[in-house]
Formats: sequence, C-alpha cells, structure tokens
Amino acid sequence: MTVTRSLLRGTSCKLLVAAMGPETDDAADSRTAWRAHLATLAVLQLVMAIQLILLLMRQEWPQAFFVTGIMLLTVAPVLFRMPVEIPSEIQIVAVLFVFATLFLGEVRGYYERFWWWDAVLHTTSGLLLGMLGFMCVYILNEDRNVDLHMRPSFVALFAFFFAVGLGAIWEIFEFAMDRWFGTNMQPATPGDPSGLTDTIHDLIVDTAGAAIVAIGGWRYLARARQPHVDNWARRFIQKNPQLFGD
Repeated sequence: MTVTRSLLRGTSCKLLVAAMGPETDDAADSRTAWRAHLATLAVLQLVMAIQLILLLMRQEWPQAFFVTGIMLLTVAPVLFRMPVEIPSEIQIVAVLFVFATLFLGEVRGYYERFWWWDAVLHTTSGLLLGMLGFMCVYILNEDRNVDLHMRPSFVALFAFFFAVGLGAIWEIFEFAMDRWFGTNMQPATPGDPSGLTDTIHDLIVDTAGAAIVAIGGWRYLARARQPHVDNWARRFIQKNPQLFGD
C-alpha cells in the first residue's frame, strides 16, 4: 500500500508539472539561485559578525544576544533540513527582509535615522506576502488531484487577504517585541506617543502592497502567463512531492 501511494504521488506530481507547460533548464536555474543564496547569506553573516564583535567589545549584551538570534534565524534554513523546501529566490528575499527589518532597522537604528524606512519595509512585506499567498493558491489551483478550479478574481482576492492578515499578525509581533524586549518597532509619532498611528500607517502600506500583487496576479491569470512563475511553481512541486498527490 505504501509503495502504491508513493507511485501515485510521484505520478500526480509529474502530471502537475507537465500541466504547467514545457520545462526550461530548471536544474541550472536552481543551482544558480542556490549559489546566489549562499553568497548573499555569506555577506550578511559577515556584516552581522562584525557588528556582534563590536557589541561584545562594548559589553552591550542584550544587543549582542539580539544579533546572535538574527544570525541564527537567517542561517537556519541552510543548516537544518526544513519540512518544506522553498525555492532559493524566495529564501533570498526573505533573508534580505529579515536583515533589513531586524538588523538594520533595530540594531543599526534605521527606523529612527530614516523616516521612510518603516514604510518601505511594510510596503515590501505586503508585496512579498501577497506573492506568497498567490503562489500557494496558484499551485493548489493547478493540482489535477484537487477537484477545484478557482477563478482568477478569487485567487487574487485570496492573495490580498492573506497578505493583509499576515501583516496584522506582524503588527502583533512588533507590539510583543516592544513590550517584552524594549525595542522600538512601533515608534511614537508627533501627537501620538502610543505608536497607534505608526501601526495604522503600517497596515495601510501593507494593504497597498497586497493590492498591487493581487491586481498583478489577476492580470497574470486572466491574460498572459509568464514562464518564470511557472518555473518557480514547477520547482517547488518537484522538491516537495509529499505535498501533492494522494
């Protein structure tokens, strides 16, 4: 029975991959993306290691602990096998976002030094989360084993609310970090020392980023598809056959 299920799962993955159109050189693309991921990670780890040494020399233990946590967080997907293998391009973007948010924003004080830093990051997070939601439902929509066909408008709507919902969860995370660890992820604004205005502004730009991806995703599905999106989806399916099939 186990062997039969494995064969069915493998066959269903091949059918799903074939449904996405002709393959490009996915193996070469994957190796290139992996090398770029490692190079990006090496540079960021070096920058954070230098900062960590300076913090230890100044005996700033809380900040040193925080930087160590960021370093471990960004390198964990490479050191440990994850239950789901994520394409390297997405991992690169995620690592850069964590670096910009936690290291540059908090440790280096970019939130206070540049008034636009928070808005840019939250707009970017809306774009990234919208892309994540779009890819999840897009792959599900292409799976022949799932008796489900969603219209482009529904896929776009799901991606939109997926991004906005996770953006709200991120605001809860920022509140918890400020309350428990004394960070300043929800800074006071003129006329509002509570940080509520900053939270609302963050949710607004999150929503704007999610809307951009939702509209772009709808246009992609309703009009002409681009090969690189299918390539990412195909590689994700090939690396995670356990998620598809019977």
